[in-house]
Amino acid sequence: MTVQPLGDRVVVKALSQEEVTKSGIYLPDTAKDEKPEQGEVIAVGPGKLLENGQRAPIAVAVGDSIVFKKYGPDEVKIDGEEFLILSEEDILAKIV
Repeated sequence: MTVQPLGDRVVVKALSQEEVTKSGIYLPDTAKDEKPEQGEVIAVGPGKLLENGQRAPIAVAVGDSIVFKKYGPDEVKIDGEEFLILSEEDILAKIV
């Protein structure tokens, strides 16, 4: 199944973020309740519809790694896999 977001929305696959303590112990992302803040763009909508009827292009593309607001995205499960859907305004930066 493919997902096509609408408007200025982006579908993101969250990147797992393991944390290392000072003593060298790895804490998996399930060890804490924090939501992910980085992910890979899976699909991009057509852009925000402007008052003049044109669409504003989205600044990210499929395959980009991004940083986004912690509490901005909506979580969805598609074909048993978890994804995040967020508005372009919740994207803080591209990782290059």
